[in-house]
Amino acid sequence: MPWRVQRRSARSASQSLTAKLRRAAICAAAAVSLLAGCGGGSSSGSPPVRVGTPTPTPSPALNVVQISSDTFTNSTSQHATEVEPDLEANGSTLVSTFQVGRFFVAGASGIGFSTSLDGGHTWRPGVLPAITRVQNPLNAYDSASDPSVAYDVAHGVWLIASLPVINSGAPEPGALISRSRNGLFWSPPVSVAPGQKFADKTWIRCDDHTASPFYGHCYVEWDDPSENGLIKLSTSIDGGATWSPFMSPGNAPMGLGGIPVVQPNGTVVVPLDDFNQANIIAFVSKNGGASWNSWTEVATITDHEVDGGLRTTPLPTATVDAEGVVYVVWQDCRFRAGCASNDLVMSKSSDGVHWGGVVRIPIDPKSSSDDHFIPGLSVDPLTGGASAHLALAYYFYPNTNCSLASCQLDVGFVGSLDGGATWSPPQKLAGPMNLGALPGTRDGLMVGDYIATAFSNGAPYAVFAIANPAAGIRFDEATYVPRRAPPLGDRRFFARVVPDRPVPGAKSDHSPRRPRPFED
Repeated sequence: MPWRVQRRSARSASQSLTAKLRRAAICAAAAVSLLAGCGGGSSSGSPPVRVGTPTPTPSPALNVVQISSDTFTNSTSQHATEVEPDLEANGSTLVSTFQVGRFFVAGASGIGFSTSLDGGHTWRPGVLPAITRVQNPLNAYDSASDPSVAYDVAHGVWLIASLPVINSGAPEPGALISRSRNGLFWSPPVSVAPGQKFADKTWIRCDDHTASPFYGHCYVEWDDPSENGLIKLSTSIDGGATWSPFMSPGNAPMGLGGIPVVQPNGTVVVPLDDFNQANIIAFVSKNGGASWNSWTEVATITDHEVDGGLRTTPLPTATVDAEGVVYVVWQDCRFRAGCASNDLVMSKSSDGVHWGGVVRIPIDPKSSSDDHFIPGLSVDPLTGGASAHLALAYYFYPNTNCSLASCQLDVGFVGSLDGGATWSPPQKLAGPMNLGALPGTRDGLMVGDYIATAFSNGAPYAVFAIANPAAGIRFDEATYVPRRAPPLGDRRFFARVVPDRPVPGAKSDHSPRRPRPFED
């Protein structure tokens, strides 16, 4: 049976869930025979990995549901932890993917998934097979990171891109692509661009527009820290079974966190940070990934350094609506006196080259003490322009001036019914969390460098990591969704975006960021 939403005693349910999961840990090392029909995919002939069947645990006093849990027990990574979820929807099917069993240095013990076939009512979790040596010593990689999920409508296949990590520095692929017909049973991964020295921040999206000349093309992007963050991309035209040799945009942009989004006419737009995270930039392809144009600037970044040692930087989140409008959102302090905290800000474009001014999303007054970061944006794909429905989830501190001991971490949500002209009152989805409940990495305490939202049959869904106080175990951090899709709200109470001007002389409250070796 799939995981179902039930109300139980938080502590007893948590202990029961942990025990069940550890007894019934999924054998992620087994090779999955996906493809009675996943054209072009590999198949080992081994039985498929079955997904778990425990009952999820509502987080204490919160209206959320746990959809997965860390089932690994290796001593080299931090348990029980799940971080950095992505989410994609197609009809009533939603697929989330995330890191499971986070290492301090790089990546996780495995890449998890959780799939709902009924619009978010029930969820079936598992771990992608045949990736890390934690799963099976014969596998090729020490850990894996940065998962992203897409659905290829033309070929009827789900694709999860992940970042392979080899600690010795031996050559590795730019990305791994795991494939599934139904979001439940997954193939061993396909390698993209083998022989890379390093790779970071993979992301994948597909052209699902039936009128596009490149319908069925899928695009995976990553950056190469060994070449100062050089951006690389590869394209598949056969449902992710094979991938083109990688290429870079015309003026060789260096950056991280690129997110391909595809307009209805087939143009691919990729917003990202530059390598010093001082600017949002973007580049496009108008020929199905055969070549990529030179980058242009979207906006400068002016951001507040988030307190408490939390791992977060102003990586963008992006989406595109049914009329081809591209939306980019990131954390920024230009509208706050003294750069005391971050707002979430947005810029829009109809072509990926010319971008509108930066506007502040009015979650709360500019004088508030709230600090907002790690946004995840999506659009209802059937809406566009002045009627586009947007969903935006994010983490926040109610008090920006806090410490490791005092910071309270929450999850929030706002929506728009008019392409971002007005926004609903904020809803608190989860929290507060204490930072001491989060796993450590060399870049800070981690819930993820991103979270995600997606629309299923017109309803917005969000997925995020929540860390509960551990009860007899080192960590209790898992992947959650709201019990019900958060409503976009009543327009009468929406706050209108106003053309605010940045604070005169606004600048980041930290020294310029130096490029990091990688952020996986």
